[in-house]
Amino acid sequence: MPGTNLTREEAQQRAKLLAVDSYEIELDLSGAQEGGTYRSVTTVRFDVTADNGAESFIDLVAPTVHEVTLNGDSLDPAEVFADSRIALPGLLKGRNILRVVADCAYTNTGEGLHRFVDPVDDQAYLYTQFEVPDARRVFASFEQPDLKATFQFTVKAPEGWTVISNSPTPEPQDSVWVFEPTPRISTYITALIVGPYHSVHSVYEKDGQSVPLGIYCRPSLAEYLDSDAIFEVTRQGFEWFQEKFDYAYPFKKYDQLFVPEFNAGAMENAGAVTIRDQYVFRSKVTDAAYEVRAETILHELAHMWFGDLVTMEWWNDLWLNESFATYTSIACQAAAPGSRWPHSWTTFANSMKTWAYRQDQLPSTHPIMADIRDLDDVLVNFDGITYAKGASVLKQLVAYVGEDEFFRGVQAYFKAHAYGNTRLSDLLGALEETSGRDLKTWSGKWLETAGINVLRPEIETDANGVVTSFAIRQEAPALPAGAKGEPTLRPHRIAVGLYELDDDSGKLLRDERIELDVDGELTAVPQLVGKRRPAVILLNDDDLSYAKVRLDEQSLAFVTEHLGDFESSLPRALCWASAWDMTRDAELATRDYLSLVLSGIGKESDIGVVQSLQRQVKLAIDLYADPAAREALLARWADATLAHLRSAAPGSDHQLAWARAFAATARTPEQLDLLDALLDGSQTIEGLVVDTELRWTFVQRLAAVGRFDETEIAGEYDRDRTAAGERHAATARAARPTPEAKAEAWASVVDSDKLPNAVQEAVIGGFVQTDQRELLAPYADRYFEVVKDIWESRSHEMAQQIAVGLYPTVQVSQETLDRTDAWLDSAEPNAALRRLVSESRAGVERALRAQRADAAAGQ
Repeated sequence: MPGTNLTREEAQQRAKLLAVDSYEIELDLSGAQEGGTYRSVTTVRFDVTADNGAESFIDLVAPTVHEVTLNGDSLDPAEVFADSRIALPGLLKGRNILRVVADCAYTNTGEGLHRFVDPVDDQAYLYTQFEVPDARRVFASFEQPDLKATFQFTVKAPEGWTVISNSPTPEPQDSVWVFEPTPRISTYITALIVGPYHSVHSVYEKDGQSVPLGIYCRPSLAEYLDSDAIFEVTRQGFEWFQEKFDYAYPFKKYDQLFVPEFNAGAMENAGAVTIRDQYVFRSKVTDAAYEVRAETILHELAHMWFGDLVTMEWWNDLWLNESFATYTSIACQAAAPGSRWPHSWTTFANSMKTWAYRQDQLPSTHPIMADIRDLDDVLVNFDGITYAKGASVLKQLVAYVGEDEFFRGVQAYFKAHAYGNTRLSDLLGALEETSGRDLKTWSGKWLETAGINVLRPEIETDANGVVTSFAIRQEAPALPAGAKGEPTLRPHRIAVGLYELDDDSGKLLRDERIELDVDGELTAVPQLVGKRRPAVILLNDDDLSYAKVRLDEQSLAFVTEHLGDFESSLPRALCWASAWDMTRDAELATRDYLSLVLSGIGKESDIGVVQSLQRQVKLAIDLYADPAAREALLARWADATLAHLRSAAPGSDHQLAWARAFAATARTPEQLDLLDALLDGSQTIEGLVVDTELRWTFVQRLAAVGRFDETEIAGEYDRDRTAAGERHAATARAARPTPEAKAEAWASVVDSDKLPNAVQEAVIGGFVQTDQRELLAPYADRYFEVVKDIWESRSHEMAQQIAVGLYPTVQVSQETLDRTDAWLDSAEPNAALRRLVSESRAGVERALRAQRADAAAGQ
């Protein structure tokens, strides 16, 4: 039996046999307030190319199937429905009509039709999440992206509720909502959002075009909904994308719905984008949070063209969707008139690319164009390569062919394939025509191979400091053990930046920029010969390519003293990223990385970079530092966070960021007393507002060190009886440093499957505390005893949370590696679970290497 899986070969065979015309879907959600199941009736019209008698199947995940009628003939559900499929025997050549009547189930896992009850108003709120294969949890469907069709939804909902879908919202008749059919789209981007949602409406108008815009959230969040700011970013996206793509927005309206307990950041349902409602900020956040939210908004808007209008044929080309949306969203932020974030490529270099570099050095590394054999493969492939490396390579492609030529190719691609499905070759063919470049070799090396290159400068100077020779050496390190493929040298279009310290301003300024192609093992740069050696030579300046960059010895020494002095944020971010990468690669000791950060972070103006550095320092000390030196390094970092907190400008983003960093590491009695005093108001720091979210940050730390127990946690929850408060309280309870608290948290996640997805995630986040290693040690063996059974019995999202979140990451030892290897050898996990556990194992192996390097540096 196939379970809930679907192979690429099965999908290809079905696509050859069938052409789907339309779906009519009737859902009775009138009992949604109570939950349980709901009636789903699906009528599908499709054509068959083979002679009479061919067989196929349609997908459905449902507790009960009542009726299956194919071309007027009733089929016995007991005979044709098994696992996640309904067999369709005896198909007719030409038009076929299938009707399926089933009871489908509400979920609390964020998959299918998710049901959430808001503790503030006790009302239920529903939304669908169908990517990758979960439309079949709500209606019978041919669940693969290349079988596009029109979808017409009819929904019965409780009185007074709102129903939103891909088509414009109709006026209900007797609480029944009948939507117009959609254009031809894939199953996974259909959507329904149902409940007593609050809404704000506007319109995008340009040259006679008029697109209705809507923003939705729960009423309990309405007071925090900054709809004007969201509409502003949305309009900037409409303006920029329509100009660059030369194709009008392809749907009739554009709603953005902030929904609870969402597993991802957002989802690009056609005309009805769902977004996690943590992006409706209840408390003060830094500008970095607004920037990330804006990128998410623009990412999903870009998908309306790339993904929804034109869709990949199969999940091999998932990167076409995600990389393109990521690249264009960042490019829009950087270039759109009026954007608040023209420095968005700095954020990309400092955060998303570090995600890609990490992913590309795991044993599961894979080409951007991945080999997706089945649904299990794609479900674990929404990763740093698919999103961030792919976007980096698109940025490299733009540098390689030219921005104008790139977008002219994209425009031709949209016009040629609107409402259809494509492969990589379709896009590359369009780009080859507009750029005049042969991209087959480029594609083979960049998109169809795995791994990362390292670029190093090789410089020689004479006695007067004049450059006599300069070249760039490219390395292709061996792929991680277990990874498929061979190391590959690639063509890189990069810039080399020459920087000098300006005596008047004290800033590192770029004196010269050289752009060139790097190919092969060694590339000479004759433009530098005869010039006086600058203070800093920075490879891959402007971050045009995707590669790990190293500084020459003199540049590194200068940057170590002056990293915070770069006038521009992007070269600072590139140097910070290089230092972090060296730390992860055990080339820079954790104690030295800490010293570097402490020497330069006070001059760092980009708040996103500051917050990344804060997270990385804490991670490095917790996992990469010599255990014998860890406590001293933590004490040094905690003292620094408090000093920065006290010296930061009152009310500034930096002050808030340092307050959070201080709370994450406070350890001495005096530091913990301060957290307690800030909570009860007996002490204050000028400008620091200890609002709801910051209070929970303090409470969770005080719980983790044993200062707060159930009484204090329950008291804080009484102040914040919301869904967010429930999650924060769950984290605090699980964080308490007692065997009883750990056993309770473990049981709630592992022994029971009742927790909703967001609460389970919160419990796991509290359970794993890096300064509770001894307390958590017994759970390492228990993890390996249960993880396979959990994978096989829970939904994908819930199982993945547990498989990744409860792996004994903090037990950095050879014993953990050996225990993992023994389990991998004996347990016979499926490919998806094997991948996740192997990735976690690689993190422990990396940490062990870094700890040894840090210990050697301290001798």
